[in-house]
Amino acid sequence: MINSIRAVRRAKGLTLEEVGQRCDPPTTAQTIGRLETGTRTLSLGWMNRIARALGVEASELVQLPHDTQLTITALLGPEGAIAPTRVEQALTARPSEDMVAVRVSASIGDYRAGDEIWCRKLEGDWVGALNRDLLVPRPARPLLFRAPAQRRRRKAPPAPARRRASGSRSSATRPGPR
Repeated sequence: MINSIRAVRRAKGLTLEEVGQRCDPPTTAQTIGRLETGTRTLSLGWMNRIARALGVEASELVQLPHDTQLTITALLGPEGAIAPTRVEQALTARPSEDMVAVRVSASIGDYRAGDEIWCRKLEGDWVGALNRDLLVPRPARPLLFRAPAQRRRRKAPPAPARRRASGSRSSATRPGPR
């Protein structure tokens, strides 16, 4: 059976040893490597154990002949969206042909390092882009990534201090007996 254990493991940034230790019960890096390469038969039990260790559904570890790969188009970090320096595959079981992927390289806003954002290409009608995250290619300039305005957390400037008229009492002082 063709599997995508290696692709999922690499996309998660884990070593064979780390996956083996996360399995319940733990196993060796050699066993994980053999299951990845098909040297050892990948049973349903092994598939479920490895899926739990990787934090994915078991179906994401099965690669069907007609499956397409979704290539990471941009890496998102504090400096914005940049093009990756090497080809990387996204962790999606069944991407459609009009999708691109962005991998978050460092936590930013609502996204955490390691998150993947799957985007659909928009043709013509930009109304569908309202209230959505956008990845915009720009000629001879870096990619532009923007989240909807209402999700951006901006602090309001502090309200100006109020001046009290002389002789007025503070609300914290109690009036004395009359």
